[in-house]
Amino acid sequence: MEFRNLRAFVEVVRQSGFTAAARALNSTQSAVSKSVRQIEDEIGAPLLDRLAHGPRLTEAGEIVYRRALRLLAERDDLTAELDALRGLKRGVLRLGLPQLGSGVVFAPLFTRFRQLYPEIEIRLIEHGSARLEEILRMGDIDFAASLMPIAEDFEWIEVRREPMMALLPRQHPLAARSKLKITDLRDSPFILFESGFALNRIIIGACRRSGFEPKIVARSSQIDFIVELANAGLGVAFLPDMLDERRPAGGPVGIALDEPETDWRLALVWRRGAYLSDAARAWLALLQQAHKA
Repeated sequence: MEFRNLRAFVEVVRQSGFTAAARALNSTQSAVSKSVRQIEDEIGAPLLDRLAHGPRLTEAGEIVYRRALRLLAERDDLTAELDALRGLKRGVLRLGLPQLGSGVVFAPLFTRFRQLYPEIEIRLIEHGSARLEEILRMGDIDFAASLMPIAEDFEWIEVRREPMMALLPRQHPLAARSKLKITDLRDSPFILFESGFALNRIIIGACRRSGFEPKIVARSSQIDFIVELANAGLGVAFLPDMLDERRPAGGPVGIALDEPETDWRLALVWRRGAYLSDAARAWLALLQQAHKA
């Protein structure tokens, strides 16, 4: 079973289609389709239900996809480790960061890293935490920033902890409060981030522990837009305290959420037992040093 075919199959699943997978691989749709067919011929079973709305994994496809992720990641580790043994310096640090809070947390570290290692290129991708963890498992990045708790297949270091703030319009009946319980907001509509953002998990989890499901009236990936929606009275939004400055003058009121397990806790994670390049180890050392300071 060729790695090239496995990569094509994984990309079809990740991109939810052959056309998008071909673009991601700089290939053609027919070549990607042929690669998937070759795997199916080799194992004697279909991997995808092509009649579904978008390719859907069969039972055999689930097994092959899970194993393919591990095999491709191990191959990348092998290549990197052998390059280091030969004295080859890639000089690339691959980081996956969420859109929420990354600038505040990591920008000073980027500056310091560039001062220490000016020849190392930093490659960044931005997604929600759930998507970043999937990319990390594939070995396409060295580290990802994600909200705690962290899955057992990752190692991690916590880099920031912030209380959660509820954003309410100034005319809201609860706007004068200094703290809020999640149950105080039971009857208020919620404005959340898009589904890939782990912050949603914190808020929805708090609601469910208190015995209710929130009424979600809007979702967005744009912080400023969410703040404006809250200010317009559409519903209550949530941000970590360090982003409170994103509230404009005369904008919504930020009130601390006095609720267990709702702190915004950001960690840098990497695959447990994975080989780390020289650049990755240098970044981790800098982060650990900053964390201890």
